[in-house]
Formats: sequence, C-alpha cells, structure tokens
Amino acid sequence: MAAFCEPAYGVRSLGDIVPAAAHALGSPLGPAPTGLVLPGASAYVVFLIDGLGARLLERYAHAAPYLSSLLVASEHATAGVPSTTSTSLTSLGTGLTPGAHGLIGFTTRVPGTGDLLNALIWDRDVDPVQWQPHQTAFSSLQAAGVRVSVVNKREFDGSGLTVAAHRGADYIGVDRVGERIAAVVAASAPAPRQPTLTYVYDGDLDWTGHRWGVASSQWLQQLAMIDHEAEQLREALPPDRRLVVVADHGMVDVPAETRLDVSADDDLRAGVALVGGEARFRHLYCRGGAVPDVVATWRERLGERAEVLTRSEAIGRGWFGAVDPSVLPRIGDIVVACRGDFAVLSTDGFPYENKLIGMHGSLTPDEMLIPVLVD
Repeated sequence: MAAFCEPAYGVRSLGDIVPAAAHALGSPLGPAPTGLVLPGASAYVVFLIDGLGARLLERYAHAAPYLSSLLVASEHATAGVPSTTSTSLTSLGTGLTPGAHGLIGFTTRVPGTGDLLNALIWDRDVDPVQWQPHQTAFSSLQAAGVRVSVVNKREFDGSGLTVAAHRGADYIGVDRVGERIAAVVAASAPAPRQPTLTYVYDGDLDWTGHRWGVASSQWLQQLAMIDHEAEQLREALPPDRRLVVVADHGMVDVPAETRLDVSADDDLRAGVALVGGEARFRHLYCRGGAVPDVVATWRERLGERAEVLTRSEAIGRGWFGAVDPSVLPRIGDIVVACRGDFAVLSTDGFPYENKLIGMHGSLTPDEMLIPVLVD
C-alpha cells in the first residue's frame, strides 16, 4: 500500500491559504506560512472547487485545459485531517488546524452525549460559535481593513458551518454560475487603500464524484464545466486581481468488493458505543475500558487495509495539529484511516453511504493533495 500523505500544517496546507493571501495583500495576520508565498496584489479571489484533488486534475488534465495549464508553475498543498469538506472549509476560513478549530470530521460526537454532530447539516441545539469559538482569519482581515466577501449559495447563509468557518465576512448569496461570476467581480474591486479578499465556492464536482465516481463520464463533463467557469472568472476579472484556485480534498472510487459494513459485523461492533466520521475515516467511540480490545480486533481484521490508531496515537502523529482540550472528546477513542480503495461503512447510522461511489476523508495522496493554482 502507498504511504499516507501527512498534513503540512503551517508550511503548505489549505489552512495556510488565507494567511499567505493576507501577506500578499500587505495585511499579515502573523508569521507567513513557510512553504507558501503568493505574489503581492491589492485583490485576491480564492476559488475553492470541492473535490478537485491535485492527483485528479493531473490524471484528467485533458478535461480541464485551463486549470491544468496552471499546474506547470504550481506546487501542491495538503488538506487537513480528515480530508473532508467541513474540516477543510473551516481550516480555510479560520486559518487554524482541525485540532484547534474543532471540526474534526463529517460527523463527530457531541461531548457528554450519545449524539453525533453532522457538520454539514448541523444541529440547532449546537451553537456554532461555542463549537468553534476562535476568531476566524476572515474576521481578522476585516478588522485589519481588508474587505472580505464570501460568495456562495443563498441556502448556506447563516448555516452552522458558515458561522463556524466563515463568520466575519460579508456574505453574498448566489445560485447560478453567471451571478456567481458577476458577484465575485463586483466584490473583489479594491477601493483606495482597501484591499479585498473574495472567497467563492463550487460544490458540484464533489456531488458528481460521490454519485457517479471520478472515473465516470458524468464527472469528466462536470470537470470540463468547472474548468470553463474558472476560465470565465479569470477573463472577467481585471488583470490586477489575483485568482487562486484550490480544493478542499480529492476523492477515490470505492468498488463494492472493497467495502466492509461494520453494522453487519458483531465482532467489530463489540465495545463500540458510537460510530462517527465517514466511510474513509471513522471515529469510534468506545464503551468504558474497551479501547484495547477494540483496537486489537480492528487491527487484526483490517490488517493493511487501514491504519487503526488510538486517539493519543493519532494526535501524536500530528494528524490534527495541536489539539485544544475542548476538542479532545470529539475525536474518536479510536480512528480508522483507510488505505487504497477500502472503506468501512456503517449502514445502520449512514444508510446512504452504500449509494456513494466516490469517497474521501483519509490520508492517501489522492485525497490529501490539493492544487494551488495562481493566475
């Protein structure tokens, strides 16, 4: 099995994009990332394409001639751990590692309960400001005199994830590509002595990959459409405004024969009170005293198909960065990171997982490596 790709926090990771842009805009938020330097400008547009892993862009460059043309002068960065949307979008907006901002998975246990927080849908009983109490990088830039805008779908305005990850920015709700591009052009216009940072998001490629897989004609057609959108955006922006295209993670296709359903396996469920995370990166919350037995069972059963670590072992590997004490109980007592095209389903709690073809969350290069394309 190929080696995992470890997160490059503070060097060249998704959470370093906004701090690097802040330096390029002349409004640094702190020390510059040591491995990510962006050219100076008075306006930056950060376009995040959900699911566009660097390896996927290289593999299917013929479907994205504009974006792939920028690969020549670029160097990849990494997502954080797990390589999933809620974790990554929060790292981008806050400039923090997952262990600091606390969104350490698609679903994680609400401490002191037997409930899971779905970070995309959110739970009205969970205050996103309490869950993620740190000031965001977006709000810090606003306070420093940079006009920061988020351009995204109207339905996400005020959502739990938006508040946790992107509060402090001006929100501009759009639903179509044409109004999205027009909104970015208008929002990114710098005023005298006021630089701008504009963040814009597109999630259609990720949805297509989940539904059809990244080897499908549907995904390739969607990639071609995204490539055209990115090129249109670049052409609509004046030349003095910088465009940087990034992603939140990549994706791998998981065939039926490499799926293991923990819901149908009494041995794997023994000692496990709650299964969280997602199929490529599971959080296992154990009953009292059961961790050693659960670790031993899972390691024996999964073998080289996954890395099975205790919470302290995963933290020791630096997977989440420095972890705040309040975040510790959100991490599984055991975490399971899948290798190759293996996945651990839990169809009792997540029945839709068996309908997905493309998945992400683990530390393979296909999931972790993301493009940083500057034009």
